[in-house]
Amino acid sequence: MQARHLRAFLAVLDCGGIAAAAQRLGFAQSSVSDQLRGLEQELGVAVLHRTSTGTAPTPAGELLAPLARAWLDLDERLRREVAGARPRLRIGVVESLSTEWLPDLLTALELGAAGPGFSVESVLTVGMRHQIADDLAAGRIDVGFIFDNGNPTALPHTTIGQDQVVLVAAPDHPLARTGSPLTRDVLMDAEFMVADHGCTSQYLLDQYGRDVGPFTRVGMLTGSTATLRRIVANGRGITMVPRLVVARELADGDLVELELAPECSLRLARVGIEARWQARLGSLSEPLHALVRLARRHTPFPAPEASAAVEPSVAAA
Repeated sequence: MQARHLRAFLAVLDCGGIAAAAQRLGFAQSSVSDQLRGLEQELGVAVLHRTSTGTAPTPAGELLAPLARAWLDLDERLRREVAGARPRLRIGVVESLSTEWLPDLLTALELGAAGPGFSVESVLTVGMRHQIADDLAAGRIDVGFIFDNGNPTALPHTTIGQDQVVLVAAPDHPLARTGSPLTRDVLMDAEFMVADHGCTSQYLLDQYGRDVGPFTRVGMLTGSTATLRRIVANGRGITMVPRLVVARELADGDLVELELAPECSLRLARVGIEARWQARLGSLSEPLHALVRLARRHTPFPAPEASAAVEPSVAAA
C-alpha cells in the first residue's frame, strides 16, 4: 500500500473531485487519476465513482476512508518519532474562540506552561462549528475546542471552563440609548442577529431567550462570527454571545453590553467551553492531556478537573 495513493484518494474525497484534489496536491490531474487507478488495482475494488457533478466514494471507499486516514497518521507519527521530531498535534477551534482565547493558549503552550519537558508542534484549523465537527469526524484534526451548543457527541470530551453570556449592541443602537434596564416588551421588538444555524449565538437565543416571544425577529448571517460582530457594531440588531467573542469590541467601545431589567425572562448565565478529541491518539495522548489541563487554566471560569471517565489519558487510550 503506497501512501501517495491513499493521500490522493483522501484529497479527492475532501475536495469533491479530481481537478480540485490535483490542485491541492500540486499534481497534474492525470497523475492523480493514475494514483487512484493504482490504488483500486491493488485493492481489487473500486473506491470512487465519477458523476456529472464530481466524485463520490463507493461503499468500499467509505470503508477505506477512515482506515486510510489512520494509516497515514500512523505513518507520519512513526517517521517523526524515529527522526526525533516533536509530536504534531492538530488543533481545531471555532472562529468565536480564535481571537481572544486561543492565541494566549498557544503562546503559553510554546513557552512551556503545559509542563517541564513538554514540547509539541501545533497545527491549527479555524472554522465554524460544522467544519470543526466534520474535521474531527474525518480525522483531519486531533482535538477541537468549541462552545457548548447542547448537541451531544460520541467522541471523548470534557468541559474545560465557561464564559459569561452577554447581550450586546452598537453604542448608538436605540436599545443602548434608553438609559434604563431593558424589559421583555422592549426586547420583543428587537432584531436578534445569529451567525449560523446551530451556532452558539443561535443556541443562546434559543436557550435564554425562548421566553422573549415566538415571533422574535432573527437575522441570519451565514459563515462568520467576525461578520456578525461587525454588522452588530454597525448598528443592525443585537446579539447574544459569550463575552470572549466580543471582548475586543467591548474594550474598544465598538459594542456595549445591554442591561436587563430584573423581571426580564431573558436570564443570561454562562456557556461551557468544550474540548473534543479523537478516541485513539496513541503517542499523542499525553500531549493532549497536557493541552487540556493548560486550556482549563486559561478559560474565564475554569471547570473542575474532569473525572477519569473523560480525561484524555484514559478515554484516548
